[in-house]
Amino acid sequence: MKNKRFIYKSLTVLLLTGFSFGAVSCNNSNLEDVQNTGTFDSENYFKNEEQAFGGLVAVYDMLRKYSGGFENNVTFFNAGSDDFFSGGGSSTDGAGIQGMSNFTINPIIMPASYWKDYYQGIAKANLLLDRIPNADMNDQTRKRFVAETKVLRSLYYFELVRIFGKVPLILKTIKYTDDYYNIPQATVSDIYTQIETDISSSIADLPMTANGGEKGRITQGTARAILGKIYLYNKKYSDAATQFEMVNGTPGGTSQYGYKLVTNFSELWVVDNKFSTESVLEVMHTNKGNSDWGFWGSGKDEGNSVNQMVGIISYGRVVTTPPTTPPNNAPDLVSGWGFNPVTEDLFNFMQNDPRLDATIFNAKKFKQENKITYSGGFRDTGYFLNKYLPKTADKTTLPGASELNFRQNYIAIRLADTYLMEAEALNGSGARAQALLDAVRARVGLASVPVSLQAIKDERRRELAGEGHRFFDLVRWGDAPAKLGARGFTAGKNEILPIPFTELTNTALVQNPNY
Repeated sequence: MKNKRFIYKSLTVLLLTGFSFGAVSCNNSNLEDVQNTGTFDSENYFKNEEQAFGGLVAVYDMLRKYSGGFENNVTFFNAGSDDFFSGGGSSTDGAGIQGMSNFTINPIIMPASYWKDYYQGIAKANLLLDRIPNADMNDQTRKRFVAETKVLRSLYYFELVRIFGKVPLILKTIKYTDDYYNIPQATVSDIYTQIETDISSSIADLPMTANGGEKGRITQGTARAILGKIYLYNKKYSDAATQFEMVNGTPGGTSQYGYKLVTNFSELWVVDNKFSTESVLEVMHTNKGNSDWGFWGSGKDEGNSVNQMVGIISYGRVVTTPPTTPPNNAPDLVSGWGFNPVTEDLFNFMQNDPRLDATIFNAKKFKQENKITYSGGFRDTGYFLNKYLPKTADKTTLPGASELNFRQNYIAIRLADTYLMEAEALNGSGARAQALLDAVRARVGLASVPVSLQAIKDERRRELAGEGHRFFDLVRWGDAPAKLGARGFTAGKNEILPIPFTELTNTALVQNPNY
């Protein structure tokens, strides 16, 4: 007989009813500034549109896994690329992120949240899909809610597949009477088939665009971009190119969904420039949630943690006395925790590229000029990820820990990304692939170069540096052993990560090979 103390395992409790949901604080279209109501009796919930929307908001909340909490996707997978080190205060600062950076990651130090959080999002989606047919609401709205939920559930399964490979495919609410200890892992192929079908069948029920208070919600363009990305990883290149072409439209122009490259690359990283024309899938962060240490990383916090994590340890500007001394032009930054220092390799690779300064902050130069002081953390190079450096002007003045309440949104998918993914799906050849590559380069004033898969790889590295994509790109291309071998990457093992040990005990789950 199984030991019932394992009732608290994430793949059990999180797939059962009765977990926390957010409630709407403003209106039925606004996803921002929601409040968490705690646990509730789900049997008596989802009675009307307002309650159904509260459930939908809870499904959206799991998008913050990309950039919220200490165990966020961006800093974790940056650390596993050739562009960044783990960093932090020391070599023991966060066992998981250190293990990801040097590929000593194992089932014990693998952060359980990468399994737990996505399954929590899936559980919330399953519960909403189960109850929404009986909610008192108009059918058009109901169809839209169902479509958004299926797209989000598919996205969460996609993240699980590319992190862990084979995982359980659960499409209904799990009850206490179910044998949840023996849910088998589905094949990667079966999971891809399910999520591709779910998104394809949902697109028609989604709006073309989202405006005003609806910004941030899934639209037809968002769904097609996610589907195109899934097709690309599943090596269905023609299908991927078809979806991306509908998202991208004429390279450099405005697509049918209103997407267009912003004119100034650096403006993408201005904190209050939320939901630009380049944003396809954007994760919302706010300081109005008053996030604090007691619930940081629990799903209830709403701040962007990447800002604090990549901030420079003990950063300070040297005081100058004009007029005899030139004014100090070093930026006014908040001190952070020193994660994701930029490698010399990336810094050198980006020399003479117009995106360099917006991407990398050269603290080494400012320190040599006696304009700043800072403490070097683990694997310090003097170069830091400028896209997310925390600025004093953006520090919250509201209650809660200031370190946990940065409001910079994270753009999980943006148009330059979909341009380059489409060009890749076209095998890096042909007039359209050339035009897509040219448009990304022309935006920053760079001349055309002949399109090829290598040119696309190089452009992705420069354009998307530090946004959490590089590790997965290298794995998808088969380049990880060559690029990351010196870090300890082992082919046939590290393409996917180990299932956390706590998920394996007394279950039917089988650990990934060589872990």
